[in-house]
Amino acid sequence: MPSHPHKPAQSIPVYPAGELTVVNGANLGDAISFADELDLDDTYELRVDARTQLISLITDPSGRFTVAEGSKLGQPGGTVVLDSCLTLMSANGQTTEVLVLVEVDEDGDVEEIFALPLAKMMPRTGYSLVGIDRDNARQRYAEVACVSFTRGTHITMASGEQRPVEGLEVGDKVLTRDDGVQQLRWIGQNTTRAVGDFSPIRIKAGTLHNENDLLVSPDHRLFIYQRSDAVGAGRSEVLVRARHLVNGDTVTRQDGGFVDYFQLLFDEHQIIYAEGIAAETLLVDTRTRAALPDELTGKESDAVGEHDTRPHQAFEIEESLLKNLDAAELLRRASTS
Repeated sequence: MPSHPHKPAQSIPVYPAGELTVVNGANLGDAISFADELDLDDTYELRVDARTQLISLITDPSGRFTVAEGSKLGQPGGTVVLDSCLTLMSANGQTTEVLVLVEVDEDGDVEEIFALPLAKMMPRTGYSLVGIDRDNARQRYAEVACVSFTRGTHITMASGEQRPVEGLEVGDKVLTRDDGVQQLRWIGQNTTRAVGDFSPIRIKAGTLHNENDLLVSPDHRLFIYQRSDAVGAGRSEVLVRARHLVNGDTVTRQDGGFVDYFQLLFDEHQIIYAEGIAAETLLVDTRTRAALPDELTGKESDAVGEHDTRPHQAFEIEESLLKNLDAAELLRRASTS
């Protein structure tokens, strides 16, 4: 499966380094930095008025990150290095992982540093640095980029059976929208804290003609066929990220506790049916590849390469088309009228 040269930008919520500073320890007053400048047991706090901002990154075939045009942070075209994954612990013993991204100039000198928390952080809370991991940061970033179904989600099998995602096995035959019956190549699973920007999105039963609630990762894209173009996409078929449908009523963030996520991989990127809603499977690209096990990414003849671009991938609509709209209701009506 050859790679495709076009790679979409991924926008991720980060704090500029100056928003997270040492309030107790060897580097008192310093902002969070790259691994070589950090000291274990330093205690960090967020500024009271700290807010995440979006940085838009493109990953090239070599795995290098560059800042996309229009990004709110960083210099367009600038190189960003994924430096490390830090583990911070609050006074109550709760841990939070933070990915450190470093923007560098052509000479490799540091321009800016950004912190990507993988769980919600609170101001006026001390976080002690208890772990610095230089080896697995890319894998953790890949897991964030993977689209996932949650435990209990019913997947439509080739036979029409509705099977919970946790009951699937490699080799099972699943119904796909574009290629009929296809076999599962790999199933991933991880448990993460369901907080903040990484909280799963709940689509209540009936919202998009689904019989049961559907709970998916926030960037999971859903496929919807409009009989009338209600959102001005210029086409009937659209892919919409779950987080862009949040309306506080029928589509909400499920914030709190932990969530079990499952990733479904096929030989090609597919649209399958989850609780009756057409939804994408894991897309293998330079962002997500590190989440796969070694036996799927080695040099063996059956190793999984990056997925080709499929026609449906061009159907994604931008968030700007959905602002100030109850997009879920509009799309529900457009798919039936």
